[in-house]
Amino acid sequence: MKTIAQIAAELQGYDPQALHADQVNAFLHQLVQPVAGTEEVGIFEALGRVLAQDVISPISVPPHDNSAMDGYAFAGSQLVPGQPLTLRSVGTALAGKAWTGTVNAGECVKIMTGAIMPAGLDTVVPQEFTTAQGDQITIAADVLRLGDNRRFKGEDLMEGGVALARGELLTPAALGLVASLGLKTVTVSRRLRVAYFSTGDEILSLGEPPREGAVYDSNRYTVFGLLTRLGVEVIDMGVVRDDPALLEAAFTEAAQRADAIITSGGVSVGEADHTRAMMKKLGDVAFWRIAMRPGRPMAVGRIAATGLQAKTAPSAQPASAGSYQNDINTSTGGAVLFGLPGNPVAVMVTFLAYVRPALLRMMGSTRTAPPLLRATSTEAIRKKPGRTEYQRGTVTTGPDGNLQVRTTGNQGSGVLSSMVQANGLIVLHHHQGNVAVGDAVDVMVFDGVI
Repeated sequence: MKTIAQIAAELQGYDPQALHADQVNAFLHQLVQPVAGTEEVGIFEALGRVLAQDVISPISVPPHDNSAMDGYAFAGSQLVPGQPLTLRSVGTALAGKAWTGTVNAGECVKIMTGAIMPAGLDTVVPQEFTTAQGDQITIAADVLRLGDNRRFKGEDLMEGGVALARGELLTPAALGLVASLGLKTVTVSRRLRVAYFSTGDEILSLGEPPREGAVYDSNRYTVFGLLTRLGVEVIDMGVVRDDPALLEAAFTEAAQRADAIITSGGVSVGEADHTRAMMKKLGDVAFWRIAMRPGRPMAVGRIAATGLQAKTAPSAQPASAGSYQNDINTSTGGAVLFGLPGNPVAVMVTFLAYVRPALLRMMGSTRTAPPLLRATSTEAIRKKPGRTEYQRGTVTTGPDGNLQVRTTGNQGSGVLSSMVQANGLIVLHHHQGNVAVGDAVDVMVFDGVI
């Protein structure tokens, strides 16, 4: 396992006081590794899990050549360009059982969608392309070609082939694909455990009366939602006061029970609290100032699972009874740390841009980078080269049918309401400058993420 210093030495142009966005993800890719451990789960429990081994198809899908249409099956070699074709129907092939009769030249078989293609027949004409008189049908000239409307055996999946590869995140479509193979279970990576807590004396938990200079903790609830959407096992450790003993207890317990720890607050240079000092004391941690907006300060590293015995930290204020899991993390001897800024929007942006891809990698997923869409800006946006900006935006379909995007207005890092109004982040890259009306920009969409 590489140390923070070793990873930093290998990263070209590494400067912890001015990291580029792409350097952050490159660093995290080296820092985190997929967790060990697998389990076999039923299909109904597999949604959102990551495959730990390839799914090999035990059958071919479809298992036979079959019809893609309701119509008539015949030998397509009888088609002559520019001429209609008249055939006599000699039977009906239904889905679910093979039709075993003989079909000669000038004959056809009425066939239903999904029915096995009778021997020697390779083309299906849709019923609406024919005219019928008694047991004869006539196909108009030039309405189809040899082989049309036939599905081949194994066209979707061939027996013995890889149906789904290791590292695939199991989506609703993937569940259907597994079921189409007749498989009841899949082998997935064990569920990632992530502990999180907010830090600071100025943080109020829900139910506490307001007091001057204090704010209610919103970060715990947004992080809880982001982690739940990701499908990890969530360990809510509440609010931890700015006290060395309480912070040490919380960090140590979290490292004993989780694969990853997420905190918010206490990572800025010059802050009066003890969070930075405790991170340094208990682990191998780097403190960054990222060339981005919002969310410049961030801490990353590892926290050792040593010292205290696992127990409920005295500072913890869990959201509800039973939010703790009683298992100890023995797989890594510690946890990866993500120390996020304190401002609510900065927490969400840094999570989406950096933490979520890293957690997906820890889950074993091979698809970690968030997809970016291109949209046309409907307004001018001011942007200085030299930093990556993530502006909250609303993506819609324009009159021309193409995607367009506008900002939500005030982009302050404490304006959480703008994240509710937005359906994506406008990603203005490091070297990018001002955006004019009509310029194309990248957008990281929220759908299915938050």
